[in-house]
Amino acid sequence: MTQTAEMNKKLPRPLYKGNTSVEEALTQRRSIREYQDDMLYRVELSQILWSAVGITGQPERRNIPSAGALNPLELCVVIGHVESIWPGVYRYHPHENTLTEIRPDDQRRALHRAALDQDMILQAAVVLVISAIYERTTEKYGDRGVQYVHMEVGAAAQNVYLQCVSLGLGTVYVGAFQDDAVQQALGLPEDEHPLCLLPVGRLQ
Repeated sequence: MTQTAEMNKKLPRPLYKGNTSVEEALTQRRSIREYQDDMLYRVELSQILWSAVGITGQPERRNIPSAGALNPLELCVVIGHVESIWPGVYRYHPHENTLTEIRPDDQRRALHRAALDQDMILQAAVVLVISAIYERTTEKYGDRGVQYVHMEVGAAAQNVYLQCVSLGLGTVYVGAFQDDAVQQALGLPEDEHPLCLLPVGRLQ
C-alpha cells in the first residue's frame, strides 16, 4: 500500500449503538495523560472522529449543537500509529467519513513543542485538533458568535471523552499551546484557529 493511496482514506462506518450507557460513560470519564505505546484500529479512529463532529441526519444535523447550524468547527487528526494509515496530518470530512492528508510524516513532535512540551502529545497514538473558522458564525451573530463557537468546541470535546470511555481508550482536553505554532505544524490556513488538542491512546 503506497502513501498516495492513503491520501484520501475512507474510514469504517461508525457504530450508532455501543455497550456502555451514557450514565456509565459519565461516571467513568477522566482526564488520562499516560498511554500505552500501541496503535489504534481504524474502526476506533472512525468512531472517535465521528463522535466529535459527525453527521447524524440530513441535511446538516450533527451530534453537537451549532448556533444557526453554521458548523464553524473543523477537525484535523495528527496520526502517529493507526492501523494501515500512514503517519501525518489529516483533515476529517464528516459527510463522507473520510480523511485527506494535508501534511505528511509524523508531526507529533512539532505539536509537542507547540503544546509546551506536554508529554501526552508524544505518547498518544493520535492527537485530535479541533479548530474553528469564526467567520462562519460571527457573520450572522456578530461578536456574540465567538462565545457560541466556544460552546460548540466544549460539546465536541466532551463527546470525545465519552466515546473514549466507551472504547476503553483515554484522552485529555489540552488548552495550553501556542496557536501560531499549532497552525504551522498542521499547515492550517490563517482563518482557521486551533481551540483544543485531544490526544488519544490506549490505557496503561
